[in-house]
Amino acid sequence: MSSSFFFSANKAPKKIHVILKETWGEHAPSYATVKNWVAKFEIGDFFTCVAPRPGRPKTVTTPEIIDKIHELILEDHQISAKSIAKQLGI
Repeated sequence: MSSSFFFSANKAPKKIHVILKETWGEHAPSYATVKNWVAKFEIGDFFTCVAPRPGRPKTVTTPEIIDKIHELILEDHQISAKSIAKQLGI
């Protein structure tokens, strides 16, 4: 169960919090968190679907990149992480 479900069912934050506590017990989010979520849903600033997000893109580790890093380290044992990233264009 998620608070987005309850919000779409027009439940108040207190009622949502009670239901989450009954369901998740001590692992339920605090009332303040639930209240914050509901406020974000109301203004359209909180989404439950998976979508691209702004910001730094994810990096991908591939065997090719690992091999390149390994070669750079073998060439210069004192190479910095910043230098490796610069040489790989990361």
